[in-house]
Amino acid sequence: MTDAEFITKTTERLAMLGYTVTETDVPAVEYCCGKVKNTIKNDCNLMDIPDGLCHISIDMSVGEFLLAKKTFAPGDLEGLDLTEIVKSIQTGDTTVQFDTGVNEAASLDSIINYFLTNGRKQFCFFRKLRW
Repeated sequence: MTDAEFITKTTERLAMLGYTVTETDVPAVEYCCGKVKNTIKNDCNLMDIPDGLCHISIDMSVGEFLLAKKTFAPGDLEGLDLTEIVKSIQTGDTTVQFDTGVNEAASLDSIINYFLTNGRKQFCFFRKLRW
């Protein structure tokens, strides 16, 4: 995946969450994407991100971007709808419960943590030894 495709897919993923990337956000998105790509390449000792880690790298970039926004411009995240977070899912007869009285700051922290850490265990499948 090229850098431009990676940035576009990260922007699209942010749009799925209800955040529209503005022109002033583009440098931050590019930085976060580059940071995540370098982290994965250094952690796995690779020259390129393998296809199997593309979705994980996009989610990690989203997490990095949201963390930066939360830290430096929290007012920009007001468009995210965090009011209906899933509280529980029951598979027998499919019941989904939403936690409507949720603390939005805690929900944002949980979402950011999810994006930054989910899938990191898959790095070991692509890791190469260093000599």
